[in-house]
Amino acid sequence: MHRLQCILQAQRCLGWGPLASVSWLLLRACRAHSSFSTTTCPSPEGQQEDGVRKDFSSRLATGPTFQHFLRSTSVPPEKLSSPDVVDPPPYLTVDELLGRQRKVYLETYGCQMNVNDTEIAWSILQKSGYLRTDNLQEADVILLVTCSIREKAEQTIWNRLHQLKALKTKRLRSRVPLKVGILGCMAERLKEEILNREKMVDILAGPDAYRDLPRLLAVAESGQQAANVLLSLDETYADVMPVQTSPSATSAFVSIMRGCDNMCSYCIVPFTRGRERSRPVASILEEVRKLSEQGLKEVTLLGQNVNSFRDNSEVQFNSVVSTNLSRGFSANYKTKQGGLRFSHLLDQVSRIDPEMRIRFTSPHPKDFPDEVLQLIHERDNICKQIHLPAQSGSSRVLEAMRRGYSREAYVELIHHIRKSIPGVSLSSDFIAGFCGETEEDHLQTVSLLQEVQYNMGFLFAYSMRQKTRAYHRLKDDVLEEVKLRRLQELITVFREEATKANKTSVGCTQLVLVEGLSKRSATDLCGRNDGNLKVIFPDVEMEDATDSGLRVRAQPGDYVLVKITSASSQTLRGHVLCRTTLRDSSAHCSPD
Repeated sequence: MHRLQCILQAQRCLGWGPLASVSWLLLRACRAHSSFSTTTCPSPEGQQEDGVRKDFSSRLATGPTFQHFLRSTSVPPEKLSSPDVVDPPPYLTVDELLGRQRKVYLETYGCQMNVNDTEIAWSILQKSGYLRTDNLQEADVILLVTCSIREKAEQTIWNRLHQLKALKTKRLRSRVPLKVGILGCMAERLKEEILNREKMVDILAGPDAYRDLPRLLAVAESGQQAANVLLSLDETYADVMPVQTSPSATSAFVSIMRGCDNMCSYCIVPFTRGRERSRPVASILEEVRKLSEQGLKEVTLLGQNVNSFRDNSEVQFNSVVSTNLSRGFSANYKTKQGGLRFSHLLDQVSRIDPEMRIRFTSPHPKDFPDEVLQLIHERDNICKQIHLPAQSGSSRVLEAMRRGYSREAYVELIHHIRKSIPGVSLSSDFIAGFCGETEEDHLQTVSLLQEVQYNMGFLFAYSMRQKTRAYHRLKDDVLEEVKLRRLQELITVFREEATKANKTSVGCTQLVLVEGLSKRSATDLCGRNDGNLKVIFPDVEMEDATDSGLRVRAQPGDYVLVKITSASSQTLRGHVLCRTTLRDSSAHCSPD
């Protein structure tokens, strides 16, 4: 037992990868599943103790060793080139890791990162022999990819688990027992509470443990709960090609980095997704090329702090000096040196397919040096849309949030961006009722919304999260009803100002990437413009500018020119002029 404890302690201290990262429940699962189980038989006390000791020693000899964990951390080059080849843990056979065509139902909650994580998880399960179903009733495995950013997001999952508990109870005895799993940030944050409070949850997998899903499900097959919620310092899923779940999709998310080092005082992300680590540029470019070959017309580069991307995998670039931050901004961590930066990645991605739009989210305002802004301005296929999370308009609150900038620095950056990228569309995040926020602080946020006139916004009431700096250092002293009132005031002002901003597009001609039919009208089509605003227009025949004289109806994935006739805070409307290409459209489009 001492040997096993040493192994697990070493593994915890060194933070090894998913297969080596045997979770705090694995020992319990191993005992039930294979070589760690012990048996006793009627015998004198001494004989029984000796028998058990010998039996356990022989079984332990066939279980994981210290070398097993070392092998998991140092993957040979040939394994890197063949990601589908995975050695099973000693206590499981290859057959036990196979899905055997069991059907998996996946539900996604939260941000775009979770959408991408769902595709990664499904890619791993698909290669292990699982099938995917959209029918909850026929599923053998139900996996919820969860969010933990706010209390409301977690409550949604608790409510969903109660519904699934009834489904699991009614499962026919003649069928394979239904397994339920919690994946993502909530699994990472709540761990024991989920397993203890909801006994019907069979597996937990944190954001860095999706490679381990086949093993976790194999352990769960024995009737035990299984979990892997350990964070990694290097997991980026660089060799896992996400499976696009919609055959008619026109766009895709490409994860370029994971985790966050900013440690804003309100944010749980560094504790649920770990420290920042970036994918190698080569693997990102390969994924984007494949998406282009599949005919997709738009990719969004994803990361918790996407524009702090830094690829240190190529040694020759590690001595390069660090890129400057936005003027007037600071970081909460030591300045990092070397590596290929976001501007290099953005440059390379935009060169792959001139007909493919490039977006990125979610950035931090501090990481917008001039080279990034200049690149967005120069490249036609890099969307002139920037998400610039402000969180508050009060310098005092921003300092308490540990955002690394003042209101004045943020506003100066806004002016600089608009000067550098004419017609740029801006969006932002805001939190109402953060710790210690006064009415005056709130009014400063209102005035920032009025001053900037964002085209899109995401606004929320503050929700205290355990483990965050605010939880340990600050007091959640704004009453709930005050938070909600301030939130509603922010929403009202945002809509008023967004309507003004969007109405400047009326009379302009804009390039729209068609997504499909409008959800509200079978006679209208819906798409998005360069600024990521939804555009609605009639589904009618139009001229094809690429083939003179040809009349066509727009299809998902087509670029069309639309003359804007009306605008609201969230939607533009117009009439379609013609089908075109991204490269040919610049001569006809007028800036927002």
